[in-house]
Amino acid sequence: MEESKLLDIEFKTTLLRFFKNFLETADKLNETYKKSNETLEVLIKDQLEIKHTLTEIKNIIQTPNSRLEDRKNQVNDLKYEEAKNTQPEKQNEKRIQKYEDSVRSLWDSFKRTNIQIIGVPEEEREQDIENLFEEIMTENFPYLVKEIDLQVQEAQRTPNKKESKEDHTKTHHN
Repeated sequence: MEESKLLDIEFKTTLLRFFKNFLETADKLNETYKKSNETLEVLIKDQLEIKHTLTEIKNIIQTPNSRLEDRKNQVNDLKYEEAKNTQPEKQNEKRIQKYEDSVRSLWDSFKRTNIQIIGVPEEEREQDIENLFEEIMTENFPYLVKEIDLQVQEAQRTPNKKESKEDHTKTHHN
């Protein structure tokens, strides 16, 4: 029996040592676990800071890109607006040109009654229009000049519709 008590005491002692070692190892593991958790928390915090910093960097990089895109869009919008505004302007210019042509045509038709000076060189045209008119009238209508005293009231150049510019004079009978 004594042997069994000895074995029993030895067994209990060994078992107590084992549990003591087990508890010490468990305590060490617990401390290691706590330190690992603290380290993990620090790493997670650092990772969040890095993510935040990366987001800020992306925003900083994207801001000029987005500004550039905004400017490109604004330029495209302005080009579109310019093209849109140019069409009515061209139509207005055509309409104005048409009105000017109509006025010119009307004015030319009023001036058709003018006497055309044909076959007279340019230098002579610049002379005194009255003398030139009298010379032409006396050459072509000598009897008319003697009977009526003709005076030039207005003289100007107007273009023919189908011909180049010719000198025209308007006469007035006294």
